Amino acid sequence: MANTAQLLRRQSSRDIVLKSQKSIDQLELRELRGRLVPKEHGVSHHHHTSLHHHHQPLYGATNQGFMSDAFDESSELEQEPPFGSDAGTSKTKAELAAVVEQQQQDIVEGEKEGEERESWDSKIMFLLATIGYAVGLGNVWRFPYLAQKNGGGAFLVPYFIMLCIQGIPIFYLELAIGQRLRKGAIGVWSQVSPYLGGIGISSAVVSFIVALYYNTIIAWCLIYLLHSFESPLPWADCPTRLYKNYTYDHEPECVASSPTQFYWYRTTLQCSESVDLPESFNYHMAIALIVSWFLVYICMVQGITSSGKIVYMTAIFPYVVLIIFFFRGITLKGAADGVAHLFTPRWETLLDPVVWLEAGTQIFFSLGLAFGGLIAFSSYNPANNNCYRDAILVSLTNCGTSMFAGVVVFAVIGFKATATFDRCTEERAGLVAQNRTHNLPICDLEQELANSASGTGLAFIIFTEAINQFPGAQLWAVLFFLMLFTLGIDSQFGTLEGVVTSLVDMKLFPNLPKEYIVGALCLSCCIISMCFANGAGSYIFQLMDSFAGNFPLLIIALFECLSISYIYGVRRFSDDIEMMTGSRPGFYWMFCWKYLSPCAMVTILLASFYQLVTEGSSYPAWIAAKGATESMEWPHWCIVIAFALILSSILWIPLVALLRLCGIKVVEDSDPAWFPEAELKEVHGIVPHEPTELERSVFCFNMDGTEGMCCPKYGLPEKSLEEEE
Repeated sequence: MANTAQLLRRQSSRDIVLKSQKSIDQLELRELRGRLVPKEHGVSHHHHTSLHHHHQPLYGATNQGFMSDAFDESSELEQEPPFGSDAGTSKTKAELAAVVEQQQQDIVEGEKEGEERESWDSKIMFLLATIGYAVGLGNVWRFPYLAQKNGGGAFLVPYFIMLCIQGIPIFYLELAIGQRLRKGAIGVWSQVSPYLGGIGISSAVVSFIVALYYNTIIAWCLIYLLHSFESPLPWADCPTRLYKNYTYDHEPECVASSPTQFYWYRTTLQCSESVDLPESFNYHMAIALIVSWFLVYICMVQGITSSGKIVYMTAIFPYVVLIIFFFRGITLKGAADGVAHLFTPRWETLLDPVVWLEAGTQIFFSLGLAFGGLIAFSSYNPANNNCYRDAILVSLTNCGTSMFAGVVVFAVIGFKATATFDRCTEERAGLVAQNRTHNLPICDLEQELANSASGTGLAFIIFTEAINQFPGAQLWAVLFFLMLFTLGIDSQFGTLEGVVTSLVDMKLFPNLPKEYIVGALCLSCCIISMCFANGAGSYIFQLMDSFAGNFPLLIIALFECLSISYIYGVRRFSDDIEMMTGSRPGFYWMFCWKYLSPCAMVTILLASFYQLVTEGSSYPAWIAAKGATESMEWPHWCIVIAFALILSSILWIPLVALLRLCGIKVVEDSDPAWFPEAELKEVHGIVPHEPTELERSVFCFNMDGTEGMCCPKYGLPEKSLEEEE
């Protein structure tokens, strides 16, 4: 195995050749500069210091595998000073400093027409950003509901099986391909094949659509967070109404429902009784949307380096709040009943195919696959980053967070259910004491525990009702909604980063700075999101969440898996991972990429379409006269919009391929990003992999380096460094 000094010398030789090439591509210069020393740590700014002190390597910037030639030689000079006088040594060092400054100036001049690709400041920043992106609102308000609905503890069996055959393999795939090809989603899939550029465009379109309605949740959290400082909490009691005879009484609609339901549906959302009746414009909601989009813009405008620092707070704070709620929840009366209800296994549910379908769907969307955000995040990593370890760590952290959040949520729900049950039994006992034996209330603790809702109903109705009964309810409300806000905005960073990176890589606006692109994107999203600021806004939200954010992502991830397995090649992809991490993916991962994961996604897709056709799709509409929701079928124009949203996302995949076949380029070809392939192979001591007999039979690996089915010829003859120069 080559040592580090050999790697640096080979890298230095390559850099000198690149510098002498006058026709070198601007993108390659940008990538080379981005992997060397950033301006604030550049040698040209501190060249005198660099001659006397060793610099601390920066993650993805001064990583030893990507140092500049002159910086390298100056370091060697420190260790092996030349013979001669002190004056001669000083002169040599001064000449080296001048060379360093000149090289830095040449590279910067070559970059003036473009923007360099950023890098993460540290490994922990990348992990926190990725965990914050993957761990979102679904972990808190979706998983607990699905678990108690689909068999309690038994639900964990299909949940972890789907994690192993679908979640982690695709998560691993996206991190690895982004790190290897060093581009956003569009650039990555265009480089895999010019006919596959539509996969990246589809990811960007889906991310844009999801970001539209996902930020609406952040706006709701801001509204509740603002009102959490009021005493008493505005959703603690029913408001009063002034009648014509100048008497006051509680709002009948609120009395018929509950204070938390009334505040959610009528005060916050100002819900109409149908999606066909938008009624009045919701000015409070509009202001909250503007503020939320402004906050997203502020956090993203400086790029991943600055927004990465924000994730220290947004990724860690939710865990702090969950731990606080955990210790508060387990001390409440009825907490044990709630947790037991969540995890008590009902093994007969494993025979229900819907349980497996919902487990696979939850794993897929919980990890944030196919949005392009993971590919964009990993493209900013050093080329020798261990993406396999990252995939395992983030995936298990995500699932562990879901289970921990389930314990916290059902501890609080158990407290609420027990309090309701106790009031019911007291009322029943009072009626019996009065000899009133007819129409007695039915008190059932298990039924109260089963009445938990999912999504917005769990967060803004069930949980807020439980918080109302806490001592110091304002403090707990502030903590809870601040946690939801940080969870939401963290995932929003990753979703929008996939869109922004794709726009930059497509060079649609080559002379426009990235902050202007981010600003235009946030402004356009803010304007479009005003459709949620009316009486039917929550119904439009449910429509987009039900259709735009599930089917397209499954289809995109399926094409990603097929593209790597049958076009790029599993063997070639495994070689790339071995080159970057030093270890080759095991048989299991290759089997998942080529067979198991695509089959799981096709099964989920077909089952979802079958369920949609047979059971239809509906939405809960708020009926003011009854103070309750009723299930209503979507009108025809909503179905048309739903299909338009799906088709606008996935049609790019065949459309780009067909246009390319006709000679029309939707995605312009670009040169591959610079990648130290030969150097990494030497450092890790990589030798050509000889496929085993099992690999040849299962994956169709041939002796001449080709793969079965539609995979092109594998690899190119490797050139020596002298031939390359």
